Amino acid sequence: MLKAFFALEKKPTRGLLSYEWVVLAYLTGTMTMVLFMYTELPHADSMISGRLRILAITLALWGVYRMIPCKAIKAVRAIVQMALLSWWYPDIFELNRLFPNLDHLFATWEQMLFGCQPALLFPQVCDNWVFSELMCLGYTCYYPLMAVVAAYYLFFRNQEFDRIAYIILGTFFIHYVIFICLPVTGPQYYYQAVGMDDIAQGIFPNLHDYFNLHQERMDCPGYSGGFFYSMVDSAHDAGERPVAAFPSSHVSVCVVLMILAWKSRSKALFYILLPFAILLFFSTVYIRAHYAIDALAGLVSGLLCYMVLSTPSRTEKRKK
Repeated sequence: MLKAFFALEKKPTRGLLSYEWVVLAYLTGTMTMVLFMYTELPHADSMISGRLRILAITLALWGVYRMIPCKAIKAVRAIVQMALLSWWYPDIFELNRLFPNLDHLFATWEQMLFGCQPALLFPQVCDNWVFSELMCLGYTCYYPLMAVVAAYYLFFRNQEFDRIAYIILGTFFIHYVIFICLPVTGPQYYYQAVGMDDIAQGIFPNLHDYFNLHQERMDCPGYSGGFFYSMVDSAHDAGERPVAAFPSSHVSVCVVLMILAWKSRSKALFYILLPFAILLFFSTVYIRAHYAIDALAGLVSGLLCYMVLSTPSRTEKRKK
């Protein structure tokens, strides 16, 4: 297997790979926004320099592959782009903050649909340390699930690895575009800003541009002494921003990963990951990262993303 990964390919891919084009398309579109709104963005210079670095990294890896065309270098190209998602996520907030906040509408729709705020009541009803740790475990499985599915395809279905990298990265960047245009912070920020007493009474004020200057969030509910609780809390402290609530990309990406696990024809892979996927779905509401409608919308957006991104292009059809 190692020899196969490092063996030079007889017919190497000459141009950029499909997922790299997705990254560059998003990079170009957001760079245009940054340049047009330069004076309104407090960190415009770092946003521009960050994009130029990612462009340089992408082209440099392509250059290395052209010199040493093997599966190992090609895999590195995908792994690097997936790793850079951690840079792209907080960057969304810089563009999203230019638009007025919409949490008051989503909280109102949540109340109309469920007759309550599930994110407020869920952790109160299920108030014990075991359930808390299970929910936090589910939430921390987001990137590990992606790593496991990607690794399975890389080592056992390598001929499909580029395709699944395109589907996964495409799903992320489709949601990033939605998040920029739809400023919803989620309960952990909105509830904190409004106050729990008003939320419990069904009062959902319009906060306009409040989150431009305030990024305080609620503490995660549950057992604060738990191992997985501390992992969720640390992750939020490191990279969370008042952005990206609707639809839940955690749920959407998880749906895509579970479809890919099922399509891998490995029943063991699918059924091992399934319990973690279920925990992840409920955990998004339990820890108040999302409204319940965000999680439900994530199910739909995940299915739609998979359907759109898994459809072969005309070029691929011709090759077949």
